[in-house]
Amino acid sequence: MKIRIGDIVVERIEERLGLGFQPRELFPAFDAHMLAPLRHWMEPTFYDAGENRFRTSSHSWLVRTPNHWVLVDTCVGNHKNRPQVPRFHMCETPWLSRLARAGVRPEDIGYVMCTHLHCDHVGWNTRLVDGRWVPTFPNARYLFSRKEFARWDARRPDYAHRHINDHVFEDSILPVVASGQMTLVDDGDELDGVLTVEPAPGHTAGHVRIRLSSRGERAYCSGDIFHHPLQIYHPELYTGFDDDQALGIETRRRLLGLCADEDALLLPAHFAEPHACFVQARGDGYAADFESVRFRLDRTPPAGRGEAL
Repeated sequence: MKIRIGDIVVERIEERLGLGFQPRELFPAFDAHMLAPLRHWMEPTFYDAGENRFRTSSHSWLVRTPNHWVLVDTCVGNHKNRPQVPRFHMCETPWLSRLARAGVRPEDIGYVMCTHLHCDHVGWNTRLVDGRWVPTFPNARYLFSRKEFARWDARRPDYAHRHINDHVFEDSILPVVASGQMTLVDDGDELDGVLTVEPAPGHTAGHVRIRLSSRGERAYCSGDIFHHPLQIYHPELYTGFDDDQALGIETRRRLLGLCADEDALLLPAHFAEPHACFVQARGDGYAADFESVRFRLDRTPPAGRGEAL
């Protein structure tokens, strides 16, 4: 699936698609009445009633600007020591083969942009070669939010430990620092004049959203501002993984308003198919529009765009 936003083409690179958390495991404030009026379209794509588990995805967004190949978020990765999340532990997935099927080699990637530095968004930053973690994309600049890097820098004396992110800094971030490929970015920084780093704190202290803007069309790579479509209808649903739950709710509401006002496409990191949606204002809340995504599908990418450097 390729989606066009002006002169930009976005393609999803899947790592995993399947059953995940039970509703209350993911959202501590979940109540069954929130899901009941939506089940007629959420089942079975987004929710499995028999298992009482959400169906979710883990994927990267491959972005072709007029000048570069850009990866937004890099999933869990292979061979990563993640016993704190069993389904992320020592994975063996064909993510690199799926990237190759999109016509892209690791050497072709010009930039990697991570919305935040949780374990399931930075895993393919590195891969294991002869017992060492090395950057997967040898020619890329890895763009990390300055605030987010400081949040997870385990070398700091004031580092606030979170068990969910054990080992991540060491195996998925430090090798990029050591290779000299890291660039710290600040809110408002741009890439190719079409991708903009915007603050979206709450889930983590330095979480960002990536705005894609071209020829009057917009989209937002939202990282973990949203984990499931239910949060579009109930943005007050926070996760137990949030650094600041109240701030995360505020950030989620703000992005919903932007998407509705700008007719912007929402590109979350974990929605099941079709993996993206538009947002409609409805009364004093919002609703997801998945059907309109098909009008942005691009089956014939423009010649010469997104070529490797």
